[in-house]
Amino acid sequence: MELRQLEYLVAVVDAGGFTRAAERVHISQSGVSAQIRALERELGQPLLDRSGRSVRPTAAGTAVLPFARAALAAVSGARLAVDELSGLLRGRVAVGVVVGCALPAFSAALAAFHRAHPQVGLTLVERASDELVEQVRGGDLDLVVAGVHGPPRPGLERLVVVDERLVLAVPPEHELAGRDSVPLAELADRPLVGLPRGAGVRAAFDAACGLDVALEASSPAVVLDLVVRGLGVGLVSASMTDGYPGVCVVELAPPAPAARLEVLWRDAAAASPAARELAATVRAHLVVTT
Repeated sequence: MELRQLEYLVAVVDAGGFTRAAERVHISQSGVSAQIRALERELGQPLLDRSGRSVRPTAAGTAVLPFARAALAAVSGARLAVDELSGLLRGRVAVGVVVGCALPAFSAALAAFHRAHPQVGLTLVERASDELVEQVRGGDLDLVVAGVHGPPRPGLERLVVVDERLVLAVPPEHELAGRDSVPLAELADRPLVGLPRGAGVRAAFDAACGLDVALEASSPAVVLDLVVRGLGVGLVSASMTDGYPGVCVVELAPPAPAARLEVLWRDAAAASPAARELAATVRAHLVVTT
């Protein structure tokens, strides 16, 4: 039994077919098929059901898969351990950023990491904040920038980038524009404009009260544009209004909800060497610039 045979088996199952699997492992389809048939002969059982439109594991294949994945993970871990001792970084890091987040220092950190470690693959996705937090906790992502509220998440390291209160945004002619502060209860009969569920600002507001948000937009700029056009009272963090013309900021009466923008990554025991190095690079850039 060879390691590459287990690799090809996992690739076919994950891809659902031989053609896509061959593309993933960068050999011919016939080569993948030949190696899996050799594995099946050695084990004395068919591992894949090839009768349907997509290839599926047989009962024997299903039984073998966890061991195949564990063997591949063990080899990858051994390589990473040796690379770490040798001062080398390899592998891949997956990064997530909350939708609509513009953080130049974070982009600069990613660029610096890529220049220093070009052999490490880097992927970047945009998601809602609550989804990002779950994915970094589950190991699907190595590091995320997310809007959060409440206590720190267990098992995660964090760097707080922004920690600020929520405010209301209204046009200058709005009846609330001259108020020093407005209690949350007074918003019950007003149309509210805010970010969608999953955003950190929205989560902080929802946790503070049970009021409905009539209009949702994925970008703070769109929220404020709707406010300027008189479609409702905007719910934003204080910094989101900086430099945006045509809006007045009204404080929420204490205790006003607050939201944080944080960089989150798994603690050192769970993170790969490449992920730990990325976290250190991001921390260095953001501590200097924020």
